[in-house]
Amino acid sequence: MAKILVTGGAGYIGSHTTLLLLEAGYEVVVIDNLSNSSLESLRRVEQITDKRVTFYKVDLREENKINDIFTEHEIESVVHFAGLKAVGESTEIPLDYYEQNVYGTLSLLKVMERNNCFNIVFSSSATVYGDPASVPITEDFPISATNPYGRTKLFIEEILRDLSVSNDKWRIVLLRYFNPIGAHESGLIGEDPQGIPNNLMPFVSQVAVGKRDKLSVFGNDYDTVDGTGVRDYIHVVDLSDAHVKSVEKIKEFEGVSTFNLGTGNGYSVLQMIDAFIKETGKPVPFSIEPRRPGDIAECWADASLANQKLDWKAERGLSEMIKDTWRWQNQNPNGYDN
Repeated sequence: MAKILVTGGAGYIGSHTTLLLLEAGYEVVVIDNLSNSSLESLRRVEQITDKRVTFYKVDLREENKINDIFTEHEIESVVHFAGLKAVGESTEIPLDYYEQNVYGTLSLLKVMERNNCFNIVFSSSATVYGDPASVPITEDFPISATNPYGRTKLFIEEILRDLSVSNDKWRIVLLRYFNPIGAHESGLIGEDPQGIPNNLMPFVSQVAVGKRDKLSVFGNDYDTVDGTGVRDYIHVVDLSDAHVKSVEKIKEFEGVSTFNLGTGNGYSVLQMIDAFIKETGKPVPFSIEPRRPGDIAECWADASLANQKLDWKAERGLSEMIKDTWRWQNQNPNGYDN
């Protein structure tokens, strides 16, 4: 079976995708610098699947080392997750974001080209839509960004489009995610943010498990149903399944194919807190804080194109997302550091 290289494969979405790729019969080679992930995630993936992952601790910017990996393994396709990913943090340390995300990707693409590997599935983001004029968002919306993190995704998309024009051997899939939450149903792998979580659900679950005192809700004066930000939350296993489908179908596509990955439903922060309390019976005290720079009012997907072209759609509802989030957090109160 074909070998797939997964960059950032020890991270949250990377580890779930690695698991599904193994279950689909692929051999998986993972590279990760472990700056915001844990090797324990891959040990547990091996435990769940009873299959082996080939792992290299390496940074994408180390071009020679990446080249050695391509020389050693016949890589057919790359699923590219590696990068820094927090909107708020990116406004504080933009150079780190451009260095890791953009330069790291350039290094990877040069090595791929050198080794005649032209298939890449890129982990993009709904942040490339900036502050959309309307919702739901389709793939042909104008793209822009409201923060450095979003701009790195935007720049990488542009680089990949330029690459496709330069050489018609490239098969490129851009997957624009909305908001991944949840965990594998085993409770063995899930989201384990380093330090204070930047995303809503890990913060909610850490408050519920007693690790944090209260949740900060940033902004309650948006033009939304209750004043808090509205997002499209998608189960991480559904999201990972779209990557496997992309790998399976990539050779049928030409040039660049772009797909939104979401459920098509928007939930506000307060609605998510209420749903979590109902599902788990755990209190989630919170306080309202000022808006964060770079945040937008609402954002949800029209994912019908992925349904047509990838034969994919989100199967898991909000109740399942919350149950799986809570099972992971409850079984692993300190994440992978248990």
